[in-house]
Parts: sequence; structure tokens; C-alpha cells
Amino acid sequence: MRFARFPALLLLGASPVLAQRTTNAVAIRSAVREWRVRNEPAVLRELSSFLAIPNLATDSVSIRRNADTLLAMLVRRGVSARKLEAPGSPPAVYGELRVPGATRTIVMYAHYDGQPVDPARWETPPWTPTLRDAPLERNGRVIPLPERGGTLDDDARLYARSASDDKAPIIAMLTAIEALRAARIPLSVNLKFFFEGEEEAGSEHLETMLRTHADLLTADGWVFGDGPVHQSRRPQVVFGVRGVMGAELTVYGPARALHSGHYGNWAPNPSMMLAHLLTSMRDTEGRITIDGFLDDVRAPGVTERAAIASAPPVDTLLRRELALGDVEGDGAPLLERILAPALNVRGVDGGPVGSRAANVIPTQATASLDFRLVPNQTPARVRELVEAHLRTQGYHVVHEEPTRDVRLQHPRVVRLQWEQGYPGIRTDMDAPFSRAVMRVTRAATSNQVVAIPMLGGSLPMYLFAEILRAPLVIVPIVNHDNNQHAANENLRIGNLRDGIELYAQLFARLGGDW
Repeated sequence: MRFARFPALLLLGASPVLAQRTTNAVAIRSAVREWRVRNEPAVLRELSSFLAIPNLATDSVSIRRNADTLLAMLVRRGVSARKLEAPGSPPAVYGELRVPGATRTIVMYAHYDGQPVDPARWETPPWTPTLRDAPLERNGRVIPLPERGGTLDDDARLYARSASDDKAPIIAMLTAIEALRAARIPLSVNLKFFFEGEEEAGSEHLETMLRTHADLLTADGWVFGDGPVHQSRRPQVVFGVRGVMGAELTVYGPARALHSGHYGNWAPNPSMMLAHLLTSMRDTEGRITIDGFLDDVRAPGVTERAAIASAPPVDTLLRRELALGDVEGDGAPLLERILAPALNVRGVDGGPVGSRAANVIPTQATASLDFRLVPNQTPARVRELVEAHLRTQGYHVVHEEPTRDVRLQHPRVVRLQWEQGYPGIRTDMDAPFSRAVMRVTRAATSNQVVAIPMLGGSLPMYLFAEILRAPLVIVPIVNHDNNQHAANENLRIGNLRDGIELYAQLFARLGGDW
């Protein structure tokens, strides 16, 4: 693959005055923006070349092409880089940039693998990066990548798998280094990079990877580039993520499908059994009603509640955008609800519908669930509580397909298949690292940043805290309406621009503000 060349990497044209004003957020912003404007076509070409490489974690050949490309990107910027391996795992890409005189070290995290795709649902092929002058929803037209001196509207969009999640943050991090170097603005911290290659596939080997390379990954703090900015389009700093625990419940009816007229109201219908079972676990306001489920939940502290109260209100806007006539939670705002655990029914299968529906009592019905966990809940405890609840509902719990004898011996049988899952985590917002990150981002964004105690989504961040013993925060840059994990994933160009400037401020000022 051919990469764009950045002449500014040679530190040409840097102002001696700027070199002396490295703690001045306005001066840093001005210098970085000036460099970015001159070099944006090259930045977009490099990002597009990166996006053109398929990146499913199960595609080992393409994943290694991604890793090799990342390695070359780091080395070209003067970063010492290597691939980290664990048996059976896609490689992680590690980089290190030591800074003379720096007393703090941070690790920048992102993942380079992406979600599976259904090309038929995409407007343009998912690994053919396509630039549009506006979002698809506003009939954005396909336009070429700009040449040197060309301009783009902030709301132009680049469409491709992983355009937002997470290849754009990676490019923003690396571009920030170049822009600072070109302006002769020194980094204030030692930088390490950890780019994971199987996050979207469940990070099965992450624990082994972190334990194997714990000495290499030692740092004073971690900054994650995953996730979107606030729905108000303002940047945000996030101090935690919910954990996740998936499960499938299958309940059983007759051994063969029965005529609903001949046997209805006599043979139990598994779809109805499943409906009653689900409503016993969760009420209409989203509160989980499993006995003891909320006992371990760590309540938000004073600083966290203050952060929620000061965040821009977006619920009304989101309800309109999503055509929601009502929401759950007795009117509590979205950010407050995210601090509570959740039970989501992600799919139900009890037989065909529409033109394929038949007047029968089905043999079984299955619900696929995901539990979102908050500190201090654990997957093991969740499994214990859910299985106890199923037994109180009169069910015999099995984990394998029940035999005929088992079904005859018990009035109700449920098969429960658990996914591995992991717990949530929330970094103390009053910790020195947390406060330093907030100070820098506030100065970098003219005090427009939103502090969020916890992201609604899930990342296995607990492993980093448990194994590496360092504080973790998320500083995302991509647009909230990016179709993450879905068809037509996209990156808003204005978010890439802002992200480059924000990461540059962190690199240049965090050490002094810590």
C-alpha cells in the first residue's frame, strides 16, 4: 500500500514563538489547525487507504494487512513500533514515543478491527471509502477526495466500515503528533499506543495479551478513543462503561407442532410461556425485577450526579429524531438511566409470522438477551441471580438440550446458554488523572466539553484496570450519528478535524496539567 507523504513532518516553518508557548491552548489550536488545513487532503487519503482494507477479526490475512499498515504508519512518524501476539489472537499493534523530561506516560487505545457487514444493505461497498458532501439522509452527493488547497464542509461524510469505529480516531491520534512536531510544540507526556485487533469479536485474547505484555504497557493513565461524542455534538470525556452479559433462553412446548384449534388452551404454548417469563424479569419502566439484582449496584457519587445535571439536555431532541412517543424510566434522563443496569431483549423466535404464519402451537420459543452491568455487578453473580429467578418461576434449568425424559419429569423446562460477559467500570471523576484530562479538554474546547460518568455501551475496560492498575478515561471524537455497527457507517469530517486538535492538546498539555 502506498501512503501519503507529509512534508510538515520535517518540522518546516515552525514559529519560534509557538515553540515557547506550549501550554497556551489557543496557540496550540492555531498551530495545529494551520497545519491540518494545509495537509487535510493527504490525511483523508491516508485514512481512505486504511479503510479500504477489510478488517473482520476472523479474516486473518486482512487483519495482518491492517496490522502491518498500522505498524508502517507509526514508524513513519518516528514511533518505535512492534506487533504484540498471543496464541490464536490477531496481533495488537504497539507503539512508543519517549519524550525527554516527561514524567508521565499515557497509553492511547483504539481498535482496528470492525463489525461484520451485509453489503446488500450499504449504499456503497463497505470497503470502498466514499466521500459525500452531506449525510445520505440529506441526499449527500458523492464527491472526490479533495486535492491540496481544496475545501470540505464540516458536515461532509466519509462512508466505510470502521470509518468511525475506530480507524478515524487512530488517524487523528497520529496526525496530532505530526501537527505538533511541525509546529515544534513538544509533547508533555511519554506516549504509548495499543491498537487492538479483535475488540469487535469479543476481545477473547485480550486478558492473555495484557498479562503477557503488562510490563510493556505500564503507564500512569489510559485514554480510549472508542465511542462517539455527545448527542449535542459537543465533545465529551467519559469515565466508565457498562459491562455486558448475553444469554439465550429456550422454553419448550409439545414434542411436535400441534393444531391450535385441536390443542389450544390445553397444550402449553412456549411463546406465551416465554412472554410471561420475560415480563417476570423486567417491568414496563425498564426496572429489572429479579430478586437481588440491584443489591450490588454502586450508586453514583456527588461529582457524577453533578456531571449528569450539567450535561446538555438531549432527550427531547432524541425522542423526536427516533420517533419515540414515550420512554422508559419514569421520565429520568438518558444519562441517569445509563448508570443503572439494563435488560434488553435483542431477539425473539417462536415461529414464523406474516405470510408464513401457521395456526399451530410451536415446539419451542427462544429469547436472546443482553444484560448491561454497572459497578459492582459481576457476570458470575448475574448468572446466579437469573437462574435462581427462573427456578422461582417454576422452571427446571438446564444448559444443554433437554432429553424427552427431562421434559416429561418437569412441568416447565428452560435451557439457558450464557455468553462469557464482563463487568462494568467507572473511574473516579475526582482522581488527579481525571481532573487533568478535564482541564485540558475544557481549555481545548472553550469549555464546551461534556463530562459523562458512564457510557451506555460496553468495552472490556475492566481488564485494563484489573491487570495494569492505571486510571482509564474515554475521549471520543466521532459523530454520534455515525451508524456504528450498522450499514453506511460514516465519519463526519468536522469531527475528524476537531479530534485532531483535541488529541494534540492532550499530548501537548496533559503533562503540565496533571
